[in-house]
Amino acid sequence: MTPRKIRSSHCRLQIAAAALLCACCLASAAAQTRDTAADADAAARESWGAFMAHYPQPDAGCFTATYPNLFWEQVECKILTHPLVHPTVRKPQNAEQTAGNGNDYVAEAAGLISETLGTFPKATGITSEKSVGVPEYGDGGILGANEYSIQLNTQFTSTSAACAGHSGCTVWQQFIYATDYETKGEAAVFMQYWLIGWGRSRCPSGFGSDGAGDCYGNSNYVAAPDIKATGLGSLTLAGTATKGGNDSVVFHNGSTAYSVSGADSKLDIATVWKESEYNIVGDAGGSEAVFNSGTSITVKVALTDGSTSAPTCVANDGTTGESNNLNLGSCSTAGGSSPYIQFTESN
Repeated sequence: MTPRKIRSSHCRLQIAAAALLCACCLASAAAQTRDTAADADAAARESWGAFMAHYPQPDAGCFTATYPNLFWEQVECKILTHPLVHPTVRKPQNAEQTAGNGNDYVAEAAGLISETLGTFPKATGITSEKSVGVPEYGDGGILGANEYSIQLNTQFTSTSAACAGHSGCTVWQQFIYATDYETKGEAAVFMQYWLIGWGRSRCPSGFGSDGAGDCYGNSNYVAAPDIKATGLGSLTLAGTATKGGNDSVVFHNGSTAYSVSGADSKLDIATVWKESEYNIVGDAGGSEAVFNSGTSITVKVALTDGSTSAPTCVANDGTTGESNNLNLGSCSTAGGSSPYIQFTESN
């Protein structure tokens, strides 16, 4: 009797083990299916966001589109009543060379740029971020936890018709997503325009003076959600410029796209756009975005310039005065239907 009982118990254990193994296999398969579905959904949203960045708005104004809708819906434009400047580079002496404030990688195109799409393919280790003041800029900006701006900037070394013959004048255009910019708890998506070196004469209509011989102005803005920096990997920003048509900025947070468009004649930037800088930096006023130790971000800057040639990755460049506390890694380039540069930054 004893041997038979042992065999019976052993058989039951084998059946139980087989059932457990089968359940584990089914659970693993289900998990893999969920992961595959999640990856497919993320890829679909990324493709949708890239499509909306290319898809022109029907007119000047403010628009939104919600995934998977492929059409822009016009929404209320808001006016920046207390605009803050995102100033040009002022390199401090003996400063730590982290990203921004003239120490950045810039994508230099083979031809004139009509569109740039900036993304963060990887953003890991981010648990906190805060915007802090920088003495060289008077400690200005929108400061505090989860305050930052994502900026896409043109070069500021070219003259266009907007300079109206002013000697030494150059144009600079910024496409911006900025947290808490006009209203607490609400981000702003807009364009900021600059006539650098305009001189002592009065700034043209629609521009104010920065007190140093430069003129700046803002487009209207569209309100977007304040996104914590921990969600950086799902955020993209695109800028377009069309000669004789409209320029636009498009921000995409993974589920909704927000866009503002306005006449390219504001700066005529489409006639001179050759370089693009893209990064996450402090929130206005020359401030610095400070990330926790262990942060690593991959930055991708894709261009549409009428060619398939790989852009040049220019080091120690950039135009914005804002910065972050991340150290730049290596930069790579690629040609094709959407030429790009890609680089890493970490601390």
